Amino acid sequence: MAASKCKRLSGELSRRFLASVDTVLFDCDGVLWRGDEAVPGAAELVTGLKKSGKRVFYLTNNSTKTRHMYAEKLGRLGFGAEPGEVFGTAYCTAIYLRDMARLQGKVYLIGGGALSQELTAAGIPHLGSGPDPVTGSFRDWAAVQRDPEVRAVVVGFDEHFSYMKLNWALQYLQDPNCLFVATNTDTRLPLEGGRTIPGTGCLVRAVETAAHRKAQVIGKPTSFLYDCVVRECGLDPSRTVMVGDRLDTDIQMGSTCGIQTLLTLTGFSSLEDVKSHQNSGSLSLVPDFYVDSVADLLPALSPGDQ
Repeated sequence: MAASKCKRLSGELSRRFLASVDTVLFDCDGVLWRGDEAVPGAAELVTGLKKSGKRVFYLTNNSTKTRHMYAEKLGRLGFGAEPGEVFGTAYCTAIYLRDMARLQGKVYLIGGGALSQELTAAGIPHLGSGPDPVTGSFRDWAAVQRDPEVRAVVVGFDEHFSYMKLNWALQYLQDPNCLFVATNTDTRLPLEGGRTIPGTGCLVRAVETAAHRKAQVIGKPTSFLYDCVVRECGLDPSRTVMVGDRLDTDIQMGSTCGIQTLLTLTGFSSLEDVKSHQNSGSLSLVPDFYVDSVADLLPALSPGDQ
């Protein structure tokens, strides 16, 4: 089975592959762009896919942008997306709390402005956003006055993460009825030039360690972003592909959801990583296909579609 996976897409195989697909789910950073620059040819590919009748959606673990912010960036880089085509963890976390958990009460939020905006748009009251400087002593921290209306703790990317926020999360999560939700568990955020910074997963692990609880994770590799697309837009899993640059998020999610997977080598994971998972038998982390760049699919579009 391993030998049948991870085929390089080119020539006639690329054309047959595109003919087998109606819906394309794209990760963003490392797939369509790197930093603030589009991957060469990526915008042309997305335009061609849409002209040929394919539906395109964007699934990202990044909680630092609302779906409107993402649509604006996609438009600026030449992709021409609508907010309704974007399914990020900020938006989907709000949808989970409102529609799945049916939260009655407030959220204590460890997260940034975009996550706060999406919670507000979904009608979910929350507190905790912004800096929280250290005050008082050990005894004061253990006796903080909790808001009795808080019914959930949400952890996303937060540049103001601090000991005080960790303490607040612990105090709320000692109530077993308080929901514990994380946008994603990516441990590193890749930047241009191969640099990285700590990701949301580092904050989630800190809260999990303090609270002795595991978070409900919204982002990839769990299926919830995909479930949101199905719920709001509908799709045929047998004619859908997930395109990503990370094996442990994008490809794993696609495998979990039973859809085709395509790895592009413009981002995080490499063919060496794929071979390592093949050798260890971790086939859910092995993509069905790979390309050096999503632009490699351009020749497979008919001339009238480009």
